[in-house]
Amino acid sequence: MTMPLVSSPTGPLVGIKVVEICSTIAGPACARLLADFGAEVIKIEPPEGDPVRQMGQHVDNVSLYAASILRNKQSIAVDLKKPEGRQVALELIAGADVLVENNRPGVMERLHLGYDVLAQRNPGLVMVRISGYGQTGPYADRPGYGAICEAVAGVRHLTGDPDRPPARVALATTDYLSSVYAAFGALAALRARESSGKGQVVDVALYEAAYTQMEPVVPAYEKLGSVPMREGANLPSMAPNSSYPTADGGWLLIAANSQPTWRRLVQLMSQPGLLTDPRFESIQARGKPENMKAIDAIVSAWTRGYNAADLEQLLRDAEVPTTRVYTIQDIYEDPHFSARGMLASVPHPTLGHTTQTGVVPRFSLTPGAIRHTGPDLGANGRAVLRDELGMSDEAIDHLIAQRAVQIPNN
Repeated sequence: MTMPLVSSPTGPLVGIKVVEICSTIAGPACARLLADFGAEVIKIEPPEGDPVRQMGQHVDNVSLYAASILRNKQSIAVDLKKPEGRQVALELIAGADVLVENNRPGVMERLHLGYDVLAQRNPGLVMVRISGYGQTGPYADRPGYGAICEAVAGVRHLTGDPDRPPARVALATTDYLSSVYAAFGALAALRARESSGKGQVVDVALYEAAYTQMEPVVPAYEKLGSVPMREGANLPSMAPNSSYPTADGGWLLIAANSQPTWRRLVQLMSQPGLLTDPRFESIQARGKPENMKAIDAIVSAWTRGYNAADLEQLLRDAEVPTTRVYTIQDIYEDPHFSARGMLASVPHPTLGHTTQTGVVPRFSLTPGAIRHTGPDLGANGRAVLRDELGMSDEAIDHLIAQRAVQIPNN
């Protein structure tokens, strides 16, 4: 099925007003999460637009990425370098529950939009601040993109094959992880406001979000001096859990992590001696580096005797977690993605529609929804100024004439 579209906000965050002053990935993704679950999100963009509008693939000069990450939001183009533009932002934030921003630390203060200023008019405001290294500390002023910050956090060192330079995932993984922490922080701060009546600042650092993935590595270094190395397709200290070759040149991921799953795999391989081999008798034993190499070699020799599709079915029948490595084409052809609404067809005024990722997570009673595609730059400017701030057409035209606000086709 495709994700149903709704005409008005639905979900558990209906009634929450969010102002977004963000660019590229982590901030817009955070605000999109809030919007998917019913929050009213007004995105303040510079006159040239969020750079995300220039990213990714384009069709008829339409950014497919922007159509998705800006969905469910209203866009108003404001020049925050002009006093009139800053005043518009101040008025919008004064009526907001949450402000999400991901500028370098100090930028909002230089614009006279720091939390101290904003909280004077709106003491209940929750200000979510996303940056590379956080709002404090010796690195706070450094520019930091997700890829840079995952290197600082130690994640890049562990990514890739041990005999090659550190690799990267060709996706904005740290940005999206940070966006979830930021959305969680916003909701936790709103929960705290219910009893205190006061808002607060939520400080999300990209390097810290990436660093949380190092949870098992941190105590091991302190107690054992262990500095783990890249292990390629393997899961550290866990085997067999890797990509294994097949007779037709394919690869299958096999994850026999638990003891029961390991026993089922051994039974399927018809090699009962593996169960009594002391190198493989426990999860901890199989996780030793020399034993991991040994069991991976044994499993690889076995998988090479089968074609990928046949072996995948045999493993599934034996209840051993497995899969081939999907491409995006495989995802479009897979019935599970469609059944779960993860290929959502969203109407688009220029392209007819775009297919976007569905809403995550799923709620049984108050689900999120996609209301509309990402709007054009400034498309909702006049409506936002009129409906949110009660401005007259004459006042709006004055802002346009001063180039403090940009309205399409005006």
